[in-house]
Amino acid sequence: MSSPFSPEQISIGIDVGGTKIASGVLRGDELHDPHVVPTPETGWKAVLDAIAGEVQRLQEHHPEARLIGVGIPGPLNADRTRVKFAPNIYGFTDVPLVDGLRDRLGQRVVLENDAKAAALAEAHLGAARGAESSIYVTVSTGIGSGIVLNGRIWRGRHGIAGEIGHVTALPGGPVSGTGLDGALEAVASGTAIARDASYALNREVTTAEAFALAQQGHPGARRVVAQALRHIGMALADLQKILDPEVFVLGGGVASVGDYFFHGVQAAADEYAQGFAPVTIRRAQLGGNAGVIGAALAARHG
Repeated sequence: MSSPFSPEQISIGIDVGGTKIASGVLRGDELHDPHVVPTPETGWKAVLDAIAGEVQRLQEHHPEARLIGVGIPGPLNADRTRVKFAPNIYGFTDVPLVDGLRDRLGQRVVLENDAKAAALAEAHLGAARGAESSIYVTVSTGIGSGIVLNGRIWRGRHGIAGEIGHVTALPGGPVSGTGLDGALEAVASGTAIARDASYALNREVTTAEAFALAQQGHPGARRVVAQALRHIGMALADLQKILDPEVFVLGGGVASVGDYFFHGVQAAADEYAQGFAPVTIRRAQLGGNAGVIGAALAARHG
């Protein structure tokens, strides 16, 4: 795959999460000066102040870094200037992020959804490097994804392409945060696994504990985890039939469990894609830096 990004470009990436704001400067394909500060809990204006502060700090050391990208965990409006809502960031609803940062910095800022940013990073510098098409899926508190075709994010007509976490996996199932019943993230995210394991074991159980018990052979935990991994594998098989990507890249906190997670997802994907096409799944390579790198790449794309 030929990259649309020049190896000489320098850009700033900011990855905003519910608890921390990560930042860094991408010189070519190397990340410099990674830094983390807590996400303010006093409203969106304080968050924008913190983002602007990180940009200014980085530009003091890298004055030539004038391209700025920001990744946010939530849906954006069609022209990617406002954040509709970011459920894990206090007070982050209908935020004019691009205009707000322009007022603070006097510079242009490119806004991107965090999962799409990570998809871009893995496609160009991570596990999908060299592939013509890839789909990145993060399985964590929720489930998000990004589709990369010919080196660029595919957004669809309304900018919502890749919202795999909100496809219906189990009609009549648990209600998700969007109010839909049976969405994939309502039955297969880390939050869903912890919820179902807690019910099955009749006590509070974390996602990590559910996986540990499943691997030890605990029947209740094993069934809960197996159902979640089956749902994820089925969703990947459906995407293989619809889009036929070259590779899937899976990341996020739940995927970091390792072999047990990947074997379960691969087995279900193979079963439901049988007779159509093989489902190639790779592990994400960039870890916690994917969001920063992807935001910096998004800034170069514009």
